[in-house]
Amino acid sequence: MEFACGFVYVPPSVNQKDGQRVIKRSALLPPVNRIRPRNPPPPPPTGSVEAKSPKHQQTSPHITELLEKNKEVKKVEKPSPFYENAAFHCKSESAPPISRSPQHTPTPPRRTALLPPHMRPSANRQSPLSSPNANSQTFTYDNPEKEPDLNTQPWDPNYSYSTPEGTGAPVKLPPDTSSVSAQATGSADKSLLPGNPNVLLVSLGKLLSEERVQAVHGEPTSCSQCGSVLDSCYDNVVTSCYLCQSCESTSSPSTPQSLLNGHQDRLFVLHPDEKLLSAADTLLLFCIDISGSMSLTSQVSAGEQLFHRSRLQFVQEAVLQCVQRLSQQQPHLRVGLITFNNQVTLHGYENFTSHFLSGAELADSDFLKKAAANFPIPPPLSQTKDYLQRQVQGLSESGTTALGPAALLAIAMASRQPGSKVIICTDGKANTDLGNLEVEDNDARTLLSSTIFYQDLGEYAANQGVTVSVLSIEGTDCRLDELGRLADRTGGKVVMASPNMLHPEFEHIIQNRTIATHCTVTLLLPQSLRVKGERESGHKGIKEVGNVDPDTEITFQFGANEQDTEVPAPASGSRVSIQLQVRYKQRNGQTMLRVITSEREVTDDSSAALSTLSLAIIQLNSSQASAALAVRGRFLDARREGELQRKLIERAIGHNRSAEDKQTYQDWIKTMEPIYNNIHNFTRRKSVVSDSQSLTDAGAVLLYAMKHCNRKSISVKNKHKL
Repeated sequence: MEFACGFVYVPPSVNQKDGQRVIKRSALLPPVNRIRPRNPPPPPPTGSVEAKSPKHQQTSPHITELLEKNKEVKKVEKPSPFYENAAFHCKSESAPPISRSPQHTPTPPRRTALLPPHMRPSANRQSPLSSPNANSQTFTYDNPEKEPDLNTQPWDPNYSYSTPEGTGAPVKLPPDTSSVSAQATGSADKSLLPGNPNVLLVSLGKLLSEERVQAVHGEPTSCSQCGSVLDSCYDNVVTSCYLCQSCESTSSPSTPQSLLNGHQDRLFVLHPDEKLLSAADTLLLFCIDISGSMSLTSQVSAGEQLFHRSRLQFVQEAVLQCVQRLSQQQPHLRVGLITFNNQVTLHGYENFTSHFLSGAELADSDFLKKAAANFPIPPPLSQTKDYLQRQVQGLSESGTTALGPAALLAIAMASRQPGSKVIICTDGKANTDLGNLEVEDNDARTLLSSTIFYQDLGEYAANQGVTVSVLSIEGTDCRLDELGRLADRTGGKVVMASPNMLHPEFEHIIQNRTIATHCTVTLLLPQSLRVKGERESGHKGIKEVGNVDPDTEITFQFGANEQDTEVPAPASGSRVSIQLQVRYKQRNGQTMLRVITSEREVTDDSSAALSTLSLAIIQLNSSQASAALAVRGRFLDARREGELQRKLIERAIGHNRSAEDKQTYQDWIKTMEPIYNNIHNFTRRKSVVSDSQSLTDAGAVLLYAMKHCNRKSISVKNKHKL
């Protein structure tokens, strides 16, 4: 497994939002910025202040003399018990207005720079030194005659520095200046990152084909709560583990701080005594549409000559070429043929005749499964090549399109040999009772029944280890958004090709061999983290992959557990253990379990996260996650998901200043264009019986491909665009 980020990134504070931190300050703490009271204190008792006469409002001769000698000298006087400048306020409250005659002794210059902005006088306004009304509550704050020394005078404990006064309530403060100073000195950057850099890539094709790990026979020791595989230091199954407990629980001396130190990779053979299969027993079944629409022709040029060929003729030529190549390279492979129009035909071979099903038989799922179970598996291609080629050449077009029953028969037959493939080739919508896709505008119940049918059929195929691919002909409407569910669930391909390009597409599907079946991937995190994505499931995430080919890659998103306030996020500088479990069956039927546990350092430094970020993994995850939402009709959510990760990628490019990353980003943006801006070009009109929108065949092909893309396919696609 590979991490997109060199650390587990956790935001600097779970309370930090929109660039500000919401904190609660005690009323006993010194202020961040000193704020004067809104109202003056009450006047002192009579007699405690000198007689109120104009001469007392004038500057003391002694202070004037000191100011003339040194402007920085101030006379410090002990403040009132209630407020430091009480005497100044009392004098200014009771004093009459000062005459502005030329003979008046000038007062010291006002020091407005020390005042808050809202208290500074405007440039075109004169500020009186006192209010004309002695009882007025409006005050102009000027430089006090006696200002306390803040370094020597203690703060009054009765004064509150929070807003509103005396409450100590939560207040929003400006962004933490410590991060600014830290950046200036080259220290950690505490600013929040857009998107999510915590992405895990699992290259299943590479992981399951590795043989360097020594296998251990038997079940591993695991936690009874979360199922995590424990370290070898545990002798028996325990009721709790590091991943199940909170940060407070793991601080106990009796509980391990992590699953291990460093990295650990183990492989287990779960059922050593189970019966194994031969890899040569796998099947390849061609399920071909021979309905009336397959008779439509296209113009083809051969040198200077022009002639027309039907869709079925293009399909026949492609299948014959595949059979010829397979007979040379894989003569032991078993290849079968199923065709469908208004009836479904299971084509036999020399020693066994073909079997035909029609009418009410095509509407009974149980009957179809029994028929497939009773039909013999074809012999190796080395024995049936000639007979199979003659059957393909003798096909003709007529009738309707019983695609649903044919797909069920093909999958049921292939399920007898896990690891088998079914390739469905059609040019139109299924229009018989079982799996009917021509009724979306006038029969909501039938359409829903068909949707459930193809969804259940995909689950059935995946559980049996069968890979289903769907190939349609360009210029037709096959409702690939529904039919593609078969391929989506089983790890197959959804392809739309022009008639003269059918053979390369057939070859690509056949060469993409299955290396494992029944694959389930589980990601286990500490309680302080959680899995994010389409289906959030706490600190444990499970993906049912099904069939695995050499290029299969999946991704997970995870991050701090911000929903559960009782389990705090891991602290920066700490280390957490993350475990990945891959359960699968080899092609011979052997059940295996691969367990990889890795220890990661936690950071809240966005610079450190950006410096170690793999843009290729982030881009792959964004493509897969956005497409997975879009194929379910959640177009807005798909766009939001893509936008968040796009901002993260742009931030990383700006931080690392890599020209190569910038070019890769521009290419990736082109592949994401349908989700960002042009999704309406890939959707059908709204149905009469529903407000939802479905995908066109082109949209289904595009989004299903994005959902199952890998780094290699993205790179190849970008090269073709260039």
